[in-house]
Amino acid sequence: MDELKRAYEPGDIEERIYQRWLEDGDFTADPSDPAEPYCIVIPPPNVTGSLHIGHALVNTLQDVLCRWQRMKGRAVLWLPGTDHAGIATQLMVERALRAEGTSKEELGREAFDERIWAWKEEHGGQILNQLRKLGASCDWSRTRFTLDEGLSHAVRKVFVDLHEQGLIYRAPYIVNWCPECGTALSDLEAEHEERDSKLWSFAYHFSEGEGELVVATTRPETMLGDTALAVNPNDERYRDVVGKTVQLPLLHRAIPVIADEHVDPEFGTGVVKVTPAHDPNDHEIGKRHDLELIEVIGKDGRMTKAAGPYAGLDRKEARLRVLEDLLGEGLMRGEKEHRHAVAECQRCRTVLEPLVSTQWWVKIQPLADKAIAAVNDGRTKIVPDQYRKVYLNWMGEIRDWCISRQLWWGHRIPAWHCADCSKATVAQEDPSACAHCGSAKIEQDPDVLDTWFSSALWPFSTMGWPEEDAPDLKKWYPTSVLVTGHDILFFWVARMMMMGLWFMDEVPFHEVYLHGLVRDEHNDKMSKTKGNVVDPLEVIASHGADAMRFTLAVLCVPARDIPWNPKRMEGYRTFANKLWQAARFVQMNLKEEASRDFDAGQLDLADRWILTRLQRTAREVNQAFGEYRFHEAANLIYQFIWNELCAWAIEAAKPAFWADADGEGDATNKRRVLLAVLDDSLRLLHPFMPFLTEELWQHFPHEGHTIQRAAYPEGEAALEFAEAAEGFERVQELVTALRAARKEAGIPESKRVPLRLAAADEAGRELLSSQAAVIATLAKTDPPEILEGEPDRTGCLAVEAAGVSALVPLEGLIDVEAETARLKAQLEKLEKERKGLAGRLASKGFTEKAPPNVVQDARDQLAGLDDKKARLESALQALSG
Repeated sequence: MDELKRAYEPGDIEERIYQRWLEDGDFTADPSDPAEPYCIVIPPPNVTGSLHIGHALVNTLQDVLCRWQRMKGRAVLWLPGTDHAGIATQLMVERALRAEGTSKEELGREAFDERIWAWKEEHGGQILNQLRKLGASCDWSRTRFTLDEGLSHAVRKVFVDLHEQGLIYRAPYIVNWCPECGTALSDLEAEHEERDSKLWSFAYHFSEGEGELVVATTRPETMLGDTALAVNPNDERYRDVVGKTVQLPLLHRAIPVIADEHVDPEFGTGVVKVTPAHDPNDHEIGKRHDLELIEVIGKDGRMTKAAGPYAGLDRKEARLRVLEDLLGEGLMRGEKEHRHAVAECQRCRTVLEPLVSTQWWVKIQPLADKAIAAVNDGRTKIVPDQYRKVYLNWMGEIRDWCISRQLWWGHRIPAWHCADCSKATVAQEDPSACAHCGSAKIEQDPDVLDTWFSSALWPFSTMGWPEEDAPDLKKWYPTSVLVTGHDILFFWVARMMMMGLWFMDEVPFHEVYLHGLVRDEHNDKMSKTKGNVVDPLEVIASHGADAMRFTLAVLCVPARDIPWNPKRMEGYRTFANKLWQAARFVQMNLKEEASRDFDAGQLDLADRWILTRLQRTAREVNQAFGEYRFHEAANLIYQFIWNELCAWAIEAAKPAFWADADGEGDATNKRRVLLAVLDDSLRLLHPFMPFLTEELWQHFPHEGHTIQRAAYPEGEAALEFAEAAEGFERVQELVTALRAARKEAGIPESKRVPLRLAAADEAGRELLSSQAAVIATLAKTDPPEILEGEPDRTGCLAVEAAGVSALVPLEGLIDVEAETARLKAQLEKLEKERKGLAGRLASKGFTEKAPPNVVQDARDQLAGLDDKKARLESALQALSG
C-alpha cells in the first residue's frame, strides 16, 4: 500500500487516472450485459465548438448520473457525439476562404464540401478531447457525428417516410431570412432582443377627394411594398373609409383601405400598413384579402427593383432615404421614441428579414399530438415540473416547421426536381429519372436540412436505427434520461419527442432534466463582448476538474440559473485537500490488519454515531440523486465529510490511537470503522469528484480494479444506532459550547485548560466518564474531573450545555480584571448597536414600507445581537465569580 503524498495536487493525478480508465475500457458498454440498462445520449456539441462553462455543467451532471448508476450495478451507456452545426461550420470555413481571397462559389459545391470535411477531420474532435479533461465517462467507442454514414441513412429515411405520409411538403411562405447567413431560419432560431428605436408616423392621401390616413411604423422602408391599409371593422373612426383607395407615398401607387379583425385599434392611429411580403401578420391579412405580394427587400438585405428609386440600397440606407423623402414631400406627421423586440439571427446577430420563400416544411401537428400525450400520461416526465407546463403550452400552439436551409454543408434534401414536368421525386436512393414523367432531366434540390432535423433523431439513429435488430437499440432505447439546458426545450427536446414517438412508437427518454444556465457571479449572461466568460480548461488547470465539477453541481439548484462563483470553487478545492489529509491520517494509523470488517458488538459511542450518520447520509444522497437535486446530494456529502468525518469522528479517534500506540489499548476496531467510513465516503463522493476518489481508493485495501465499479452506499439500517447518535450529539453540544465560551473569554485555543464536569443524573455522569478522553481532545482541555452534586462555580468560567455543567477554573489562565473590562466595553458597544436596530424595527414606517427581505434581515441581525449579548453577560458573570 503506497503512502499518500503530503499534499493533494490534481495535476499529478487526473490525466494519469483518466488514461488508465480508457485503457481498461471502464466506460465501454456491452449490450449483452444482463444488468438493467441505463442510458444517456449526450446533447451533441457543435463540431466547431470548444468547451465552455455550459458544456462543463451539462456534462458534469450527466457524468454524475452515469457514475452513480454504474456503481449501482446497471449496464450504463453514455453515448457521445457531435453535431455538424450547418450554419456555424459553413460560416467558419467561408471566413477562412475569404481570408485566402476565394469563396465557396469559386471552389464549387463538391470542392467546398471536401474543404469542410478536411476542416472537420482536423478540428472537429477538439471539444470531445476537452470533455475527457472534465472526466467524462462516455463510451468513446460509440462516438457519433450527425453527418456520419449511419445517421445520414436514418435522416434520409425519415424525410422520405414523412413525405410519403403527406407530412413533408414544399410551399412558399413567409420565413425568417438572415441576409448574412443567406438562409431561412426557424422561428426558434430567431432571438428577439429589445432595442431602442422610433415610431414614425406619416400620411397616405386619399386617391379621390380631400383627407388622409396616418399610419405609424418602426420600419418605414417596407412601406414601398404596401398593398393596402387596414383598420379594425369595429373602429367607428374609420367605418366610412373602408373600400376607398389611398396613394402610396413616394411610389404613387393606389392601394385599398380594408377592414380586418387583426388590426389593434389602440396601436398608433388605429390604421396599419399592410406589406404581405415582409411581415408574417401582414402575410396572413394578404391571404385573407387576396392582396398582391410585392417584395421590396431582397435576400441580400438590399432593396429590389420593385423599390423604384431606392433599388440597390442597403435596407438601413433605404430607411434614411425614405424618411428624408417623406419629410420633403410634407408627409411626415411625427416621430417618438419606441422600444420593441427585434428578431436577430441566433448565430451572427444580424437583424432578420421576413421574406416570402419556397421552402420545405413538416406538417407538425400530428407529430406534436403524440408528444403532448406522452407527457400528459407520464411516459416522459419533465423535471422541474414548471417546464412541463411550458412544453405543453408551446406544443399546443406549434406551427409547421421550416426544415430547409440554403446552405451547402449538411444533409442534402433527397428531392430531385424535373425540368420537364416540374414535379419533385423524393427517394431513399438517388434516382436516375423523374418518378412522374420518366425524364432524365432531374436535378437534386440545392438546399440542406435544418441541423435540428438530424439531431431530432439522435436517441435512436445513434443506436443503429433503422436496423430493427440493432443490439444497442434493443438494449438501451428508450433512453433513461435526457439532461440539457432549458433553453433548448423546443429546439431539441420537443423535436426528439416527436420523432421518437413517430418512428419508434416509444418515447425517446423516460425523464427530461432541464438545468439552468451558467451566468457570472453578478447573474449577468456570459459573453465574449462583456469579457465575463469562464474557460473551463483554465479552471481545471488551476483548481482541478473535481473542484470545478463539485462547484457546478452544488450551485445547480432546480429551476434557477447558476451564478458562477470562483470563491466557492476555491472552497471546494480546499475541501478536496481536507479529504486527502483525512485519508492520510487514516492511512498512517492503519496496521497490518488494514480491514474494514469491524466488530459491530465492540463499537464505542463515536463509532456508532458516525456509522449512523453515514447510513442516513447515504440514504438521503440516493434520494436526492433520484430527484435530480444535485445541489442537495453534493451538500449532504460535503457536510458529512467535512463536518462529521473530519471535524468529529477522526478527532474523536485520536485518544484511542494514542493509547494504542502507548500499549495501553487496542484500537483495531476503531481503525476498521474509520477505514469503512472513509471507503463509503469516497464512494459517495465519487460521482462528483471521480479523480480524487479513485486516487485515494487505490491507496487502501479494496476489491475490484476501480472505484467506478464499487457498490454505491445505499444506507444500511442495521448500522444505525439512534440512542448512540443522541449520546454523541450531547458530547458535540457540550464541546461546541466550551469552545465558544473559551473564545469569548479570550482563552487561547491552543492552551490546555483544567476542566470540571457535573451532570444532574447517573446516566449523565456515565456518559461523561466514558467520553472524558474524547471531550478533552475535542475541547483541548486536561483530562476532566467528573463531579458529583452541585458544583462550586466560584472563579470559574461556567458553561451549561446538554444537561452538563462545565467549569474552567480561571486562576492563572487570564487577567480577570483586564478581561472583565474588555467584555464590559464590548457589551456596551453591542448594546448601542442593539438599541438602534430595535428602535428601527419598532418603527411602523420601516416595517411596513421596507422590502420584506430587508425587514427580515434586520430581525435576524437583532436575534444575533441578543444571542451575543447573552454570551457576553454569561462570561462576565463567570468572571465575577
